[in-house]
Amino acid sequence: MKKLGLILVTSILLAGCTKHDIVTPVPTTNAELKIANSIGIKLQTVFVTNEVAMNIKSDVAQPITIRIIDISNRVVSKETMNVIAGDNILKVYTTALPSSAYRIGFYDVKGNQLGITDFNKL
Repeated sequence: MKKLGLILVTSILLAGCTKHDIVTPVPTTNAELKIANSIGIKLQTVFVTNEVAMNIKSDVAQPITIRIIDISNRVVSKETMNVIAGDNILKVYTTALPSSAYRIGFYDVKGNQLGITDFNKL
């Protein structure tokens, strides 16, 4: 009986001490948003109506500022956020913007431009 109790306690301890890996899902980047370089920005499409998916790729985790600039070179939208190293899939909502051509870029905390691209709001 002592052996059975010892085996039971040992098996409970061994089962309780095993490592359980928690897998965190990594967002997959589809072909439209793939960036070959270590840093960059890419829109799903350059013709935008209400929203568009965007990939911001960074080589390090850092705070960045995203700016949307109109054809008069005025900043019409600005947002600061933290990105992780690698691909960061985001949505850009453009319903408040009038139909025109725009540039969207992202900048580090020192104001250095890390990436920029153009889009047309239809």
